[in-house]
Amino acid sequence: MTQTVAAPHAAVPTRAWVVLALGLLAQAAGTLLVSAPVYLIPLLHLQLGVPLAAVGALTAAPTLGMVLTLVLWGAAADRFGERWVIAGGLALTTAAAIAAAVTAAATDALVPLGIALFFGGAASASTNAASGRVVVGWFPRHRRGLAMGVRQMSQPLGVAAAAVTVPPIASAAQTSGVFVAISALLVVLTAACAIGIRNPPRPQIAPASAAGSAPAGSSVSAAGSAPARPAPPPNPYRTSAFLARIHAVSVLLVVPQFALATFGMVWLIAGLGWTPAAAGLLMGVSQFVGALGRIVIGALSDRVGDRVRVLRRVAVAGVIVMALLALVALAHGAIPAGFAVGGIVLVLATVVSVADNGLAYTSVAEAAGSAWAGRALGVQNTGQFIAASAVGPGIGAAIALLGYPLVFGLIALAPLIAIPLIPREDRHG
Repeated sequence: MTQTVAAPHAAVPTRAWVVLALGLLAQAAGTLLVSAPVYLIPLLHLQLGVPLAAVGALTAAPTLGMVLTLVLWGAAADRFGERWVIAGGLALTTAAAIAAAVTAAATDALVPLGIALFFGGAASASTNAASGRVVVGWFPRHRRGLAMGVRQMSQPLGVAAAAVTVPPIASAAQTSGVFVAISALLVVLTAACAIGIRNPPRPQIAPASAAGSAPAGSSVSAAGSAPARPAPPPNPYRTSAFLARIHAVSVLLVVPQFALATFGMVWLIAGLGWTPAAAGLLMGVSQFVGALGRIVIGALSDRVGDRVRVLRRVAVAGVIVMALLALVALAHGAIPAGFAVGGIVLVLATVVSVADNGLAYTSVAEAAGSAWAGRALGVQNTGQFIAASAVGPGIGAAIALLGYPLVFGLIALAPLIAIPLIPREDRHG
């Protein structure tokens, strides 16, 4: 008898790449809204004199909103599918962006704007939770590292877009103009995702074995009862500590990422004397290069076949570049062309700081399995954004008290602590 064997590396359907592209753009647009307050810091702090800790609290408002809804959005994606979770979440994000524009035009107070941004972050979390699940559903394992690397470009691309566009728009049209522009973009992407995204095929779950077996060809058990219900997949958090360890590692590695994204531009301006336009452009370049780096790292993990080993090397690199940045911040005045050297090292540190996300997300999704991926990615995002929401006010206050060099050095401890927590081998659900 001839048996047909499936090709080990089946082709990825075109639909998968279309859905991936839309998910990337959706999350990038949400990140643009969440990151906009960061690039309002030069206007609010350096020109209007708002304390750095207060501005840091404003930047934390959208990430705090994300923290409270990520798991809920992930559970919704597991139950209802990715299409309407992403499209519906973007519609709510659009409403929050419009509210932010109206609020910013009506008053200079930061609290009402922070409330609007809080709800914007809560809504935009839908794209974080659901777009990662799309990768697991549409792509085979041998392409998931690359696909998740592409998907994970969304965060640095959104930050890059904010870095390049927010300062000039704020200069020309104030804070309200920034959120008007973001609202227009979100309207377009909401419609595109509602039309173009399709839920991936869901794998069939094997039925639980029954006591005794029915005769061949019978549709009922020997006792005449209906077929047994499919056995639900086990809770991956109860079968292994792998997911918990990856979550903890990701929380630690997100500290330098958000610290540099939030205060890197301010350091360039206040510490090295860069102009706001030049600093914004450099931050945009660093985030764009970081986005490309995520693709390279994801493809490398596919080639190596060991995601946690690559993740460990990224963490080691994170310690090195943050320590180097601390030294440059301390001694840039004594370094020839310290103005330029500081910018180069900041770009290098930023690229390394964003490289781990795709690896960790892919590891979480694969270990959780398709039935738990949405919830597990929601937990993954929640932990990261809890840390991120503390970075704004916490690091801002620390910089005001201790200065940039010492704070950069302290941030290097986060990836150092993460290294021994990284599991020794991958796990697949």
